[in-house]
Amino acid sequence: MWYRRALKISIIFLYLIIIAGAVVRMTGSGMGCPDWPQCFGYLVPPTEESELQWEPNHSYEDGQVIIRNESLRVAPADFTSGATYNEQNWDTYDTHDYASFNVWHTWIEYINRLVTALAGIPMLLMVILAFWYWKGRRGLIFATFMVLPLMLFQAWLGKQVVDSNLLPVKITIHMIAALFIVALLLFLWYKSQHKEMGITLSRKRTYDPVFKNLIVIASILTLVQIALGTQVRQYVDERVAEVGYEAKELWLNPATVWFYVHRSFSILVTLLNLYIFWRNKNLLLGHTKLLNWTLILIALEVVTGIAMYYIDFPFGSQPLHLVLASLLFGVQFYILLESFPKREAITPTI
Repeated sequence: MWYRRALKISIIFLYLIIIAGAVVRMTGSGMGCPDWPQCFGYLVPPTEESELQWEPNHSYEDGQVIIRNESLRVAPADFTSGATYNEQNWDTYDTHDYASFNVWHTWIEYINRLVTALAGIPMLLMVILAFWYWKGRRGLIFATFMVLPLMLFQAWLGKQVVDSNLLPVKITIHMIAALFIVALLLFLWYKSQHKEMGITLSRKRTYDPVFKNLIVIASILTLVQIALGTQVRQYVDERVAEVGYEAKELWLNPATVWFYVHRSFSILVTLLNLYIFWRNKNLLLGHTKLLNWTLILIALEVVTGIAMYYIDFPFGSQPLHLVLASLLFGVQFYILLESFPKREAITPTI
């Protein structure tokens, strides 16, 4: 029971991380903390730019950061500054050349990192409890344990994103890695559901290999759509830098080819999922509830996509679009898990 509670909280936290990351992208706060894992060398970031300016006769700690001549300087050791600035007391932060402070961007990115760190608590508890809950099932104990190194890998990817000054391909990898962890946690939840209610659940669904293969394709297409969406988002970020935040009508004018591919691809995704829904209903496969959620999420995805293009990016539409896609993948993946058990196969009549 406690294992399942820790697992559920871990899933919730992981989606909170995705939401926080989406807000970071929406607000352009990805470089709010230009170093990692600290933020301007602090465990708790500054609230005023004056805290990042050099001061005479001031005690600095190892790793503390200041902004000097539009670049970052890092204290290589603890020391107290003199009456005048001495360049020899500082190392230049040369991982990237971003050196700006915006209190809102800094704290939005800091909260994103804080949520990620807090997520480690239920995940660690879950790993400990797995030894009792999955006693004798080494594969599931190992699968639970793998959540921790994967989260560490995800944190390392976050550092790579910051060090690269938000390189698009690294942002995409960072997002896909998060969804991979979502898939692992949902797999563990599915297995725990069968541990608690295995016989009851087995009687509710019928195995259909065609349905299973279609769900595999649908899940992959959703991942492709998310990857394409990050490319469109990168183009939007570049346009914002060019035309300004207020000129929203110009963010996708002209639109990039990635946008048209992303939009056209959504038609294929929608039609495929409608057919999956229809096949499940006609063959009475037993996945109706989750497939209802699939269609609801796809409809909301379409609505937010239309709003961004035709209503000039209403507030919150960008992170909502990404979060909906992440939820859609989670629902599809869980349906996929439910479609795998080799129960008595049916002979499709359609």
